[in-house]
Amino acid sequence: MSSDNKIDTAIREKILAKPNIILEDEDLMRALINANEKAKGSNIVDIRGLAMDRLESRLDRLEDTHEVVIAAAYENLSGTNQIQRAILRMMDPLDFATFLIDLEGDVREILRLDYIGLVFETRKSGVETFRASLGESDVVKFVPAGFIDNYITLDRNVPVRDVVLRTVTTHVDEIYSNGLSLIKSEALLKLGFGAGRLPGMLVLGAEDPYQFSPHKGTDLLAFFGGVCERIMKHWLA
Repeated sequence: MSSDNKIDTAIREKILAKPNIILEDEDLMRALINANEKAKGSNIVDIRGLAMDRLESRLDRLEDTHEVVIAAAYENLSGTNQIQRAILRMMDPLDFATFLIDLEGDVREILRLDYIGLVFETRKSGVETFRASLGESDVVKFVPAGFIDNYITLDRNVPVRDVVLRTVTTHVDEIYSNGLSLIKSEALLKLGFGAGRLPGMLVLGAEDPYQFSPHKGTDLLAFFGGVCERIMKHWLA
């Protein structure tokens, strides 16, 4: 071997003193493996090198999966904290009018919503008296009996789910006024108030078309709807 091919003495001593600096550098290790393959010739298959490539590819996929799992766990934790804070806020009011004000204000902001509405089915009797008890809040919407199931199913002959997430393509007047035409996704939480009572529905709206994507989980929203349902039973008793 000629002197031109000899490694510099200072570099050689540094490597001998800390060999890990080579092992921990992916580019250097890859260059050494490639040089070793060239030295063996094109007719020799380096099984070890192939195995290393496959292991490296699997490690990259594992790291990607790990990042996705961590991101999902963080999003779920963040969502749980939001729901808990919103529920605590809903439990504060001492009268129904204040409850509705908080629902439209603090609760909506905690959940980062662009719209929140409370829909009641009615057969007309007693509606005006109930409406007068609401104060100036316009969170509450009154609809005819049967409207909620039809709205949730889009008038299709399918089972009515308690929680539905979907994009909004048509803004129904009974739910959204003209000023809410920017709502692009919604979560519909059906509320039951007991035997002999017409159902209600909590509508959560967002301008982000992906905030309430049908592919997202509904467990947290189902829990939130259940708590809201129990609070409403207290006010409606």
